Amino acid sequence: MSVSLNSVAAYVPFLQQQHAVAVYFSAPDCAVCSVLKPRVFAALRRDFPRLVLAEVDSVAVPEVAAQCGVFSVPTLIVYFAGQELLRKVRNFSPAQLAAELQRPYALFFED
Repeated sequence: MSVSLNSVAAYVPFLQQQHAVAVYFSAPDCAVCSVLKPRVFAALRRDFPRLVLAEVDSVAVPEVAAQCGVFSVPTLIVYFAGQELLRKVRNFSPAQLAAELQRPYALFFED
């Protein structure tokens, strides 16, 4: 399950309250977004279970997209401790994302 962030007022506190967050920016008329989103979310849920998933409709809430510097969709931004760690834009694969996230995730959540 993912959280839908519908305002700037919801976005900033959400990032501050979570340890690790992946935010997926998309648009309703974006074909790439609709194909990529289920694959990305499935890979993140499977490989990184402690990562909280959120999504932002950049057409419905352009203020959030602008505040984050998102000008193209799909964009995925991963935050650890409120700081941006990784940003993937437009064409990226779930496998590529998992490979880049594996080490920082393991270090952040080492038991």
